[in-house]
Amino acid sequence: MRRAARILFELIDRWSERVFTPELNPLVQLGALVWYCYWIVIVSGIYLYIFFDTGITRAYASVEYLTNVQWYAGGVMRSLHRYASDAMIPVVTLHMAREFVMDRYRGARWFAWGTGVVLLWFLYASGITGYWVVWDRLAQYVAVATTEWFDALGIFGKPIARNFLNEAAVSGRFFTLMSFIHIAAPLLLLFGMWIHIQRHVQPRVNPPVKLAAGILATLTALSLIHPATSQGPANLDIVPASIGLDWFYLIILPLADRYSGELAWAVALGFSLLIFLLPWLPALKQTPVAQVDLENCNGCGRCANDCPYNAITLQNRTDGKPYKLQSSVNPGLCLSCGICVGACHAASPFRREPQFIAGIELPDTPAAGLRDSIVLASSGLHGDIRILLFNCAAGPDLSSLDDPELAVIALPCIGMLPPSMVDFAIINNHADGVFLTGCRDNDCKYRHGIRWMQERIQRRREPFLREIVPRERIDQYWAGASDLAGLTLRLSAFKRRLRAMPIDNPKTDHA
Repeated sequence: MRRAARILFELIDRWSERVFTPELNPLVQLGALVWYCYWIVIVSGIYLYIFFDTGITRAYASVEYLTNVQWYAGGVMRSLHRYASDAMIPVVTLHMAREFVMDRYRGARWFAWGTGVVLLWFLYASGITGYWVVWDRLAQYVAVATTEWFDALGIFGKPIARNFLNEAAVSGRFFTLMSFIHIAAPLLLLFGMWIHIQRHVQPRVNPPVKLAAGILATLTALSLIHPATSQGPANLDIVPASIGLDWFYLIILPLADRYSGELAWAVALGFSLLIFLLPWLPALKQTPVAQVDLENCNGCGRCANDCPYNAITLQNRTDGKPYKLQSSVNPGLCLSCGICVGACHAASPFRREPQFIAGIELPDTPAAGLRDSIVLASSGLHGDIRILLFNCAAGPDLSSLDDPELAVIALPCIGMLPPSMVDFAIINNHADGVFLTGCRDNDCKYRHGIRWMQERIQRRREPFLREIVPRERIDQYWAGASDLAGLTLRLSAFKRRLRAMPIDNPKTDHA
């Protein structure tokens, strides 16, 4: 079921890329879009607060002034505030659904998932209290329904809903408290969002400028065409006959109103707990984490720089070797992706030892074993064109490819492949060409595996692929789980190019 859902997401991705281009595809930048919507809410909220009267007797009038008299600025800001807040709910929902479907929430990534579930409560607290401060008929309903919902907990000495029994019971101080909470909750949300991304290296918190500009223009146009308005002043002496609900934020209140507050709490807390526990339902099968071999580690720090999850740090040397630092792996953060091995200079297949060891290794997939796999796979190739295809575990299912000119070598992540292994395969004539595939581009399961691999091949990130290696003998196609047809076409084109090339491969002295 997860694979079917992933294929569906990838099909939608491809449609989105045709509309927006791959670089501007919003579906692979949902986390960054949450941040962007948040900043729109904050900036518009600051503007509104300048003109807003927090007193209960003037709150509605000040909002009406912004909406109707200052429509060209305050009205637009109010609508941006409303629509960007609403947009956060579906964007967050899609973001969580995508991480679940792509299996990017278990193991060491439970922390980001768990903090994300907690942030949902702060997001809803920010949105619900925002409806209070307008103090229209909708705010009246929200105030009464929310306080009755909280009274169902039975933890308050006196029912807080009594503050809204009638007009005479309304407390200005209580209303001011709600205004304060509406400011405090987004600030706590921001702090939580910062914690949410702390384990990630180079987290994506800003969408591309063109995408950001397009979203802002769309929200602004919506604000002008269909501005957010109030629903008439609140009057606690009268029960509103009908109101327009914001189903993004207020969906729980009709449940508590129709049935009971206890049931609404059971649904809200039960659903939150279920989502929170998903990383352990079932628990991820543990794989051995990366291990440092100090005999071959010189503390260069490339593995630490390339680890997407801050699982590797540099510490003072402990073995007396003439190097200042050494790498150290935090097992609680390591996801066994192997990207660190691809960054290690000692993972070179040109080393003379029959069973060489890299400075950092995955016990299940040692660098020496990868070299042996290249030699073994190439020995079974037949035909005038021989291609080694490196595929990551989250990439396409290649079991249906039956081609005597093609050998597949699977890796946990394509970022685990050291450039020297590509060099070894081509320069030592183990293959006429090397093909790289795996996750969808811009959507690597381990965040930076594709990007680091590409930059190493392009000599923009160490360890570099040597200049002597002909780049025309290397091709790539990021097929994901769903685009086997596109991959097959790209492989066929690659074969035709290889057949048109000179037979001789460049050689060099590896001593």
